[in-house]
Amino acid sequence: MLGTDKIATNIALDISDFELIGEFCLDYEIEMVIVGPEGPLVEGIYDFFREDSDLEHIAVVGPSEEGAQLEGSKSYAKKFMKRHGIPTAGYEEFTLETLDQGSKHIEQANTPIVLKCDGLAAGKGVVILEDREEAKEELSGMVHGKFGGAGSVVVIEEFLDGIEFSVFVLTDGKDYKVLPVAKDYKRIGEGNTGLNTGGMGAISPPPFVDDALMHKVRERIIEPTIKGLNEEEIDYKGFIFLGLIKVGENPYVIEYNCRLGDPETEAVLPRLDSDLLELFASMYNIESALVKHFAEQTLEISSDSAATVMLVSGGYPEVYEKGFLMTHVDDEEASLYFHAGTTIVDNDILTNGGRVIAITSLHEDFRVALKESMKHAARIKFKGKHYRTDIGFDL
Repeated sequence: MLGTDKIATNIALDISDFELIGEFCLDYEIEMVIVGPEGPLVEGIYDFFREDSDLEHIAVVGPSEEGAQLEGSKSYAKKFMKRHGIPTAGYEEFTLETLDQGSKHIEQANTPIVLKCDGLAAGKGVVILEDREEAKEELSGMVHGKFGGAGSVVVIEEFLDGIEFSVFVLTDGKDYKVLPVAKDYKRIGEGNTGLNTGGMGAISPPPFVDDALMHKVRERIIEPTIKGLNEEEIDYKGFIFLGLIKVGENPYVIEYNCRLGDPETEAVLPRLDSDLLELFASMYNIESALVKHFAEQTLEISSDSAATVMLVSGGYPEVYEKGFLMTHVDDEEASLYFHAGTTIVDNDILTNGGRVIAITSLHEDFRVALKESMKHAARIKFKGKHYRTDIGFDL
């Protein structure tokens, strides 16, 4: 598959220009808007459609502006979890005005020290440091605008030692469905070393997530989250991403996202045997003989495992070049190619971003699926190509 242009029409729209998006939806009789990026959700695209009499009939898959603050503000999310008894790391908040107190907190804190920008920072606003002086410098940089307004408030968290995994929930605000569980790999280098990225690969399901652990996740995290949204009358029709960590035998929340995460999506969605569009439609009770109410829907998940490997540009996640010719991308194979940063010029496929393409393979054994994805990763060629050969090494 050569990307979305083979199955749909790609339109260049400013994702923050809600009026333009609304006009496009009316002109082309669009019935549903599925919001992928976090930016428009945090900026209130759901509310914009709900509050416009010409657009309110259009289903928007994504939470309200307030609901999206679970991702848009680390401080908001922490306070939400505290109010509803949801297990997470201990924390304190600091600003430019309280920088001295923040430095004193770092001096007394256990290491490693976790610093998080309160707002959205394109996946770069989380730093884990062993050295206290380095942590003080990082805190100062954050509150002085290193990440713009995202760092005006900085959350300093207790470090949790365990193994991370991702749980995805689809909710209409009252009921919920749990999608396949995954584990992603964020570091650029082998053995989870180097800088954080948007994601270098994923496995679904991770073998350490058993029924006993998922029972705790539902009881201690998912259900209190949904109940909290209801109690606070927060309008939420969309995905809740739960970035979790298993500490001992217990799950804790590292972060919420208000949309599907990358690259877990490329490992999670291929394992869905249910019709995702029908699930979306059922959240709004869209008239159809095929659509049941959301609560009545069943979610069918394949027993196969999925393994995803991401090819990235040389230099990513820092400075990188693009515009390089890609070869062997259109080979007919059983695996799935998800284009992320590619473009077509004169029928040639060129690199057009930091994270270029994700390769997903399915098999009953994730190791076999991983071997297949690695085979494709080696065959695709472009200048500066980089990928991790150790995805799944710790499972």
